[in-house]
Amino acid sequence: MKDRRIYYLSVVAAMLLVFLMLENKNAFSGTSLLVNDVAPDFSLKDLQGEKVSLSDLKGKVVLINFWASWCPQCRNEIPGFQKMYEAHRDKGFSIIGIALDDVTPSSVKQLKLTYPIVRTNDKLVKDYGGIKAIPTSFLVGRNGRIIKKIKGEYLEDILKTDLENALKK
Repeated sequence: MKDRRIYYLSVVAAMLLVFLMLENKNAFSGTSLLVNDVAPDFSLKDLQGEKVSLSDLKGKVVLINFWASWCPQCRNEIPGFQKMYEAHRDKGFSIIGIALDDVTPSSVKQLKLTYPIVRTNDKLVKDYGGIKAIPTSFLVGRNGRIIKKIKGEYLEDILKTDLENALKK
């Protein structure tokens, strides 16, 4: 009788463990986005409490960058992103940095970022296909469709070429 009870408790515990693992996996997985898919809209507050929405940038080319302050590759991208932002923001280009960690206004200031930074949530990560590596960036065209998806560091010269082509359209 005691052995049977232990067996049933073990089965229930195993089922619970599998359920919890699947739930956690689902929070960070989603349908992978492809080039020419419509970029999912979102509305989040930046570090100053201002609303940042992708839909508010309709008609602009937007770089959406999932990053973390502790990530060396992410930090390597930032100077090039900032340079492109300053050079092209008056020509219809914007960047939204989506932090996967608890980045602070002081760390953003230290990195000399002037484009909007928001903190992510599980829904946004899932909507963007489950961000499995950082940095991950999406270049979104004026029509709201994904032009390019980059896993890993988005090199400045490649971004410059991609951006110039996107701004012509």
